[in-house]
Amino acid sequence: MASTNLILLGPPGAGKGTHAQYLERELGVVHISTGDMLREAVAEGTALGNKAQEYMKAGQLVPDELVIELAKERLGKRDCPVGWLLDGFPRTIAQAEALSAIVDELQMPSPLAVNMVISEAEVVRRLSGRRMCRNCGTIFNLHRDNIDVGDPCPTCGGEIYIRSDDRPEAVRERLRVYQRQTEPLIDYYQQQAQLITVDVEGKQEEVSQHLLAAVRSKDVKRG
Repeated sequence: MASTNLILLGPPGAGKGTHAQYLERELGVVHISTGDMLREAVAEGTALGNKAQEYMKAGQLVPDELVIELAKERLGKRDCPVGWLLDGFPRTIAQAEALSAIVDELQMPSPLAVNMVISEAEVVRRLSGRRMCRNCGTIFNLHRDNIDVGDPCPTCGGEIYIRSDDRPEAVRERLRVYQRQTEPLIDYYQQQAQLITVDVEGKQEEVSQHLLAAVRSKDVKRG
């Protein structure tokens, strides 16, 4: 059976990290996040990693062309022919087109883009529920841990607060930015017949299983 290559598209709060770990384990693919890819290249001291580090130290975004070259370098490693799952790349049409060229050059199967759909209300509920201890930095969730602003931290007794970017209005703005950036990618992969759309609201285990079934069904149809 051909390897499975995936791209995860999902807003903040969709659970990409959790579901990616499940898919990685069940499909035997390599999970590659943009952040991990950058840190790995910097740690290894590659020429591309050193260039990326210059931008990161200056507090600047790593340019598109450099991210693309880093992706090409990472996908060319020995663990990737078994299949991979990209999280955070591509973010633009230019990156998507570059990824297509990389995949062709490396003679890999075209990736499936998994569009993880979740309502704005649920994203706001999930992300605005995050709470943090000002003293020890431990993160809690209002809905899971029943810990809110004003409560003492159960770890150290410190002050519990909500970060400014976790307030509902900030979460909604992050969601709008994501939608503006990602909508063209959804259209792009839809036109390429490489898109799976999955509702990711609900219990984590059930959603992960639904994602896996959708990917396997699409793979069978393609194969």
